[in-house]
Amino acid sequence: MPSGNIITEGSTRILVPEVHSTHGPGKINAGSVFFNEQMAFNRDVSVMLLRALQRPSMTVADAMTATGSRAVRIANEVPGTDVTANDFDENAIPYIEANIEINGLENCRASHSDMHCLFAENSYDYVDLDPFGSPSLFIQSAIRGCRKRAVLAVTATDTAPLAGAQTPKCRRRYQCEPIRGYMCHEGGLRILMCNIAREMGKFDMGMRPLLSFYADHYYRTYVEIVPGTKACDDMLAHLGYMRYDQKTLERDCVYEYDHDHRLGPFWLGPLFDKDLLGRMSSEGMAKQKKCDKMLDIWRNEIDSTPFVYDVSELSSFTKLSPPNMDVFIEKMNEVGPTSKTHFSPTSFVTELPLKDILEIYRENGNETPRD
Repeated sequence: MPSGNIITEGSTRILVPEVHSTHGPGKINAGSVFFNEQMAFNRDVSVMLLRALQRPSMTVADAMTATGSRAVRIANEVPGTDVTANDFDENAIPYIEANIEINGLENCRASHSDMHCLFAENSYDYVDLDPFGSPSLFIQSAIRGCRKRAVLAVTATDTAPLAGAQTPKCRRRYQCEPIRGYMCHEGGLRILMCNIAREMGKFDMGMRPLLSFYADHYYRTYVEIVPGTKACDDMLAHLGYMRYDQKTLERDCVYEYDHDHRLGPFWLGPLFDKDLLGRMSSEGMAKQKKCDKMLDIWRNEIDSTPFVYDVSELSSFTKLSPPNMDVFIEKMNEVGPTSKTHFSPTSFVTELPLKDILEIYRENGNETPRD
């Protein structure tokens, strides 16, 4: 058994290297197998979602599993799963095998394979792609490893390019023009989803979003693959471009590129399957309080209208101090659908036009001018 410490996450015991990341995106240390404690919530979401799918049996592939933490948690905590825990790093295999043994799992096996080869030879009901950095080089292979109606989960930790802080890199990796400012993280998530959709299109397949979100230092999306050219065309119809005028705050989206709508393309469709969210339970999760908080936000979050507004943005424009967020959301809902959003505690999403938003904001903002 390799050296390290045994921790408990959910109801699963996991052997991890003694030196590992505890926050942020983490760093890869030479000769050490990667593990990040902060991603416990990410792994919790996988377990909650797979349980909520309520499929009697499911083949699972964790393509870049490192210590096997996600794979063994799924095998141990989701009934009916048969899990392949794969990593190309030979140093990871002893940790994967140890974690399978520690938990007495008969439904999980270690695999030492290049993920491109793994998915060229095998297909699964659930494929998890959680690379260090950008997933862009691996998405097409991950799709090849998916069966009909499979679920594909993808993590992206290259938030700076996707959120527009490194625009040239976003153009190179995702062939998209990102958005800066208060909408940057929603833009980053929707660029990732757009990239997945365009890769799906090469296989004449569509996708149905189950859960897509931004948290901590990463973007994460779960989509169900829907076979057929009609599903593919319906999916691609959700891709579009955005115009944003920072001087007036006016913004709108179109489905064909033009001179004014230069940002994107983005996924402009839904982020959530609300029925699935309703079945997800935080019971037994490692980060139960955070799971409960996020589930409540996701279940009530409007995802029919991109993009978010932020009270700091509105305050700068109106020269008013922000009103109480709960009171403001309540006042907005008296006029039209509005909700908080998980992207930021100071952001909201609404179906109301900008003129109505500004009118309500001026009525409820602090009359004391901001400095």
